[in-house]
Amino acid sequence: MSAHPDHPTRPPATIVIVGAGPRATGLIERIAANAPELYGDGTPLALHLVDPHPPGGGRIWRPDQSPLLWMNSMAEDVTIFTDESVEREGPLRPGPSLAEWARQVREADLPPELAAEAAALTGQSFATRRLQGAYLRWAYERSVAALPPGTTVHEHRDRAVRVTGPRDGRQQVWLEGRTAPLTADAVVLALGHLDAEPDAEQRALAAFAAEHGLVHLPPEFTADSDLSGLRPGEPVIVRGLGLAFVDLVVLLTEGRGGRYERAPGGELVYRPSGREPVLYTGSRRGVPYHAKIGYSLSGERPPVPRFFGPAQVDALLSRPERPDFRRDVWPLIAKELGFAHYHRLFTVHPERTAGEWPAFEEKYAACPPGSPELDALVTAAVPDPADRLDLDALDHPLAGLRFPTEEALQQGLRAHIEADLARRHDPAHSPDLAVFLALLSVYGQLIRLGDIGGWWHGFFSFLASGPPGPRLEQLLALSRAGVIRFLGAETVVTTDPLRGVFRAGSASVPGHVVEARALVEARLPEPTVDHSRDTLLRSLHRDGAAATPAGLLAVSPADARILDRAGRPHPRRFALGPHTDARASGAFARPRTNAPAFRQNDATARALLRCLRDLSCRASLTA
Repeated sequence: MSAHPDHPTRPPATIVIVGAGPRATGLIERIAANAPELYGDGTPLALHLVDPHPPGGGRIWRPDQSPLLWMNSMAEDVTIFTDESVEREGPLRPGPSLAEWARQVREADLPPELAAEAAALTGQSFATRRLQGAYLRWAYERSVAALPPGTTVHEHRDRAVRVTGPRDGRQQVWLEGRTAPLTADAVVLALGHLDAEPDAEQRALAAFAAEHGLVHLPPEFTADSDLSGLRPGEPVIVRGLGLAFVDLVVLLTEGRGGRYERAPGGELVYRPSGREPVLYTGSRRGVPYHAKIGYSLSGERPPVPRFFGPAQVDALLSRPERPDFRRDVWPLIAKELGFAHYHRLFTVHPERTAGEWPAFEEKYAACPPGSPELDALVTAAVPDPADRLDLDALDHPLAGLRFPTEEALQQGLRAHIEADLARRHDPAHSPDLAVFLALLSVYGQLIRLGDIGGWWHGFFSFLASGPPGPRLEQLLALSRAGVIRFLGAETVVTTDPLRGVFRAGSASVPGHVVEARALVEARLPEPTVDHSRDTLLRSLHRDGAAATPAGLLAVSPADARILDRAGRPHPRRFALGPHTDARASGAFARPRTNAPAFRQNDATARALLRCLRDLSCRASLTA
């Protein structure tokens, strides 16, 4: 594939990008945008993309997956292009959101089923993953076309297994099954989400399943799981209530011929096909992720960052010791989230407050994070406890609750989901949306702190990255139909060698235990270096690349260069994505939110182009 066929006799400067999904697409867009300023010497450029899946959407957004699988963001909240909110050195190159693209795309450019979906899509629709894949493919092709004259793009439907080469010389990227490597002046890992080897617990569960002829599905991408062993009518224990769980439910219900109808009173009813198993599902929290908020912000956006912004992160980074998340970081985050919540409450719903916002803001700013003084201020200024932000209660919604029977738990969980759906679609609770926007701001700041452990990412996903509201309405229908049975909070799974079954119970219904011959871990694998099944990532670590205490690949926060164990950034190797300690919340983002991934893409693209421009970086070009 050739962007521009100029300068055929001059040896090109070469970048190998391992991974061709949305993160690679965003990086290519930034290379094209920054090249006129930073790469104008006329030397041709060659990009090699290595990925067994199609460029643009990559593995997760590939076209050959079930049309029943949706995105969990509204179409107007999805873009892969920078806008004026993004802090960057490079030029702004605006592009359409998913919703805007769907209005512009010509019917002839899409397969018939996707053309029909695009024509019906609104800004508030939740698109299928296949349609998002088509948008990403279009963005990829547009970005390639914008690359400078002399650029060639080579797509390799292969797996990269190793990178070799000296720090001060060209790099070799070895592909599976090939004897000659790709040679590059710089290498970027944009690997996306990766499979993982099972940990000790999963190995033990798998061995037990093999010994007793049971079914055990470890943490993996649900769209790739073999669900054929989950038999109709039989109980299945499911651990996890996040997005992987939602995908599992979709594939085992509608995917097996079930359907939904509206009852005369408007309630959604599930009509089983008879091929569904019975899903007994629980997790640490015991409840599904919060539904996506179903209304738009009106009026002033919360003025964040205020208490957790660049100055506070600078102060944390200046300390001689590594900041402790719970002690040093979380109190600042909690104060930031509270500030957004109460700003919205005072300015949009003043009838539910006592006093005026300027006076409250001044006192709020003066109170230490997490202090009794702060609690007292909020108690006095916000009369109704339901209007106060309680982050602990949000994180542990079933804490301390005990249900007398398993059926009482089902009724309690359905009431919880119904209340969540009502709240997330009611602008009277718009402080929730302000907190959501503050969460995005916090996530953008946390990138600079590197590896902060896994709790925050789970908390963020639970509050801000849940399923579309219609999916929770479907869960309610499935619960009423008996296809889903909730287990409760602090779910524990054990094995029973005498009976040859898996067992599960929870703190929510003491003494109640279910048995099943199938266990599904409905969650994604942890993106760690040591447990990754990616041969390239493991070999890099073995050859000296650093990993954080949580097992993520360590990279420079400034430009995503891979660090060695002495903390030195590699001059020619870069990495972006969830396997790194500078992981952003996604390869695409909500418009006008200063998305961290877009900032990273711009900084990395500029570092790459400066590297290629530097004669010392290509001194051995013909070696």
